Amino acid sequence: MFSNIGSGEVIVVVIVLIFLFGGKKLPELARGLGESSKEIRKIKKEVEGTLSDLKGENALSGESAEEKSKGGETGNA
Repeated sequence: MFSNIGSGEVIVVVIVLIFLFGGKKLPELARGLGESSKEIRKIKKEVEGTLSDLKGENALSGESAEEKSKGGETGNA
């Protein structure tokens, strides 16, 4: 994701963060960022699991997602 960021850019970002938040707040901010990241990954896994369960139910019932959204109509007008 950030493969094109060099060490110079990282140093500049760290210096700016120190000026903005101070040295005492940075560990607290990093901890909060880590917890938020962990929570986002957890929610992402839950959503992916739910979606895969729904796909599995559609496959078992023989209905496609389009048929489900149309209420199971077969297209006979």
